[in-house]
Amino acid sequence: MYVNFKNFIATLATAATFALIAPMASAQEVSREGLAAPTVDTSLISLFLEAGLVVKLVMIGLIVASVWCWAIIVDKSLMFGRTKRQIKQFEQVFWSGQSLEELYRTLQDRPNTGMAALFVSAMGEWKRSFERNARSPIGLQTRIDKVLDVSMAREMEKLERRLLFLATLGSAAPFVGLFGTVVGIMTSFQAIAGSKSTNLAVVAPGIAEALLATALGLLAAIPAVIAYNKLAADAGKISTQLEGFADEFSAILSRQIDEKNAG
Repeated sequence: MYVNFKNFIATLATAATFALIAPMASAQEVSREGLAAPTVDTSLISLFLEAGLVVKLVMIGLIVASVWCWAIIVDKSLMFGRTKRQIKQFEQVFWSGQSLEELYRTLQDRPNTGMAALFVSAMGEWKRSFERNARSPIGLQTRIDKVLDVSMAREMEKLERRLLFLATLGSAAPFVGLFGTVVGIMTSFQAIAGSKSTNLAVVAPGIAEALLATALGLLAAIPAVIAYNKLAADAGKISTQLEGFADEFSAILSRQIDEKNAG
């Protein structure tokens, strides 16, 4: 009886030891398998290279649009700054009391923009009309006003050119990126179905590619929207300045027309 009890205790101890060792061995085996599993490269370049054809086209389009957007922003920022400086310099010269004839002779052979372009156009029409002995002051005033309007529209067209691209990119780029995201997620689900596995290593690359398309869409849209709002506001201010100068200069020429006709 004593021997049987000793055998029972020994068997129980052996079973307990096996129960403790088996989970540890299993955990070590799983750990070795996890370490042996190949790692997934999730760098941006790798995500782009591993993306599907549609997602790649979306990414390339957004990158090209973003580069063109920044080129427009830099070009327009320099142009607007240059135009503002020229307007300020011209106003100082114009209101300094210098003769209009002398100022016209100084500017007529130069490439002019902004207020200087309006001044040269209106003065050119004024001089041509008097050289041809125009007899109708009302007709001359109408022609001067037309010339000022056309010159101002031309100057504003130069300033606002390609701003529409910024507005379009700012509104459309997020949706283009979202399209790439939808396609990438669909590809990920197809990969899950094909591998019959929900392992994160199977799902993660496709989802990361999809989210990269969305990020590129936002990267293109955000600067475009900010730049468009800023440049459009600056264009509005310059337009107001040109309109004010056109009205003032038209009034000055109208007085001179009356003086010449009276004389």
